[in-house]
Amino acid sequence: MITITTTRLVCTQITEGDWAFFHALQTDPQVMYYVADMPSEDEIRAAFESRLPLWSPQSPHWLCLVVSDKATGKKLGVTGYIHRDTNCAEVGFLFAPEAQGLGYGTESLRAVCDYAFRKGGINRLIATVTAGNLASRSLLEKVGFTLEQELHESYRLRNQLHNDWLFGLMRNA
Repeated sequence: MITITTTRLVCTQITEGDWAFFHALQTDPQVMYYVADMPSEDEIRAAFESRLPLWSPQSPHWLCLVVSDKATGKKLGVTGYIHRDTNCAEVGFLFAPEAQGLGYGTESLRAVCDYAFRKGGINRLIATVTAGNLASRSLLEKVGFTLEQELHESYRLRNQLHNDWLFGLMRNA
């Protein structure tokens, strides 16, 4: 099982015991505002279960890490990545409202990127963010991602078409 530690955080691969926390993130309107329309219970369960198998760099499913405070053990969010091509992976993250804006996302994403580049065999990381999600954009830019493209009216959310921002980060950036 993969564990990544930082100064303040412990990031461990998701387990069945993390269901309540994962479910809480997926059903929080503030967390999901720029991510997706509220998923059904079946969709949440399917997303959760798809992340449970033990992960290795060749796995076709998300490396989903639960981010916890090292000192208290409090669960703060999830982060990770999924392979999109041989040497390319997409990163993602969701944090509980009370954990947002405190640097946990930046700290954990830096660690995930470092892991992907050093041990995952990844040369390029990408991220897709709904245009307007300035918090996620700022987090990605702090980690070194750059905006590469804006896709116009490419994502349906809250019964409207929205633009997507596409970000990238190269291994040697």
